[in-house]
Amino acid sequence: MPMEVPEVQATLFSEVLRALEARGFPYAVSGAFALRQHTGICRFTKDLDLFMTAKTAAQVFPYLREQGFTCDVVDRAWLAKARKDEFYVDLITGMSNGVIVVEDSWIERAKPAVVYGVKTLVLAPEELVASKIFVDKRERFDGADIAHIIFGTYGCFDWQRELELAGEHWELLLWSLMFFRYVYPAHSHYVPAEIWQELLARFQKVIAQPDPRAEFRGSLVDDRMFAIDVNEWEMANLLEQTRAKRLAEIESIQKCSNAQASGKAS
Repeated sequence: MPMEVPEVQATLFSEVLRALEARGFPYAVSGAFALRQHTGICRFTKDLDLFMTAKTAAQVFPYLREQGFTCDVVDRAWLAKARKDEFYVDLITGMSNGVIVVEDSWIERAKPAVVYGVKTLVLAPEELVASKIFVDKRERFDGADIAHIIFGTYGCFDWQRELELAGEHWELLLWSLMFFRYVYPAHSHYVPAEIWQELLARFQKVIAQPDPRAEFRGSLVDDRMFAIDVNEWEMANLLEQTRAKRLAEIESIQKCSNAQASGKAS
């Protein structure tokens, strides 16, 4: 059943969406609203997740400030917030580890929807799953969401696109699919046989031919649960490397955006 939300929260969400639509910014709604669109599951949320590229975010952030919203950069690598009272809208450009990044294609593939009376777009199920495969932490695990998305979109899911999005991190996708299979054993066919075969063949190959130079990747999943590996066992901090690369990309994007804004002003 749809959840009742406080009026001030609904007003904030509607105002932000209308402001973005008025300027034609490319973005897609994610989070609880996208999950509801693809699965029918309704859950209360204090925030509204808006996915956009870093280039778009660089333009949206100052624009929302001009519109009277209180805005804060929480993490330059992926997250900013527009606030009103205790509620807020998240502007998300990727995952916190710097591995999964929102690209133009994410927005181009988004699906039409109406959110709080505003005609907008919600993230497609494939991108929604990609945004969740690294959320495997002690305090938050999105594996159930992924299972529900696969179950709820049977016959309408682009598995080749999902393989493309997972890329070199396909093992996390396979893990998510194994979890789905365990939860819904009578519905294994919801994942096409060729996808099972491809991923399991990849897995057999890496098990049979392990790479002794392969990097430790635990910190990409959760830097706290795997802190001992980095801090005491002296393994490489891959999270630090991926975030540094992402921050450099965002800094470059921000400089270009500032230069364009200065050019228009002059």
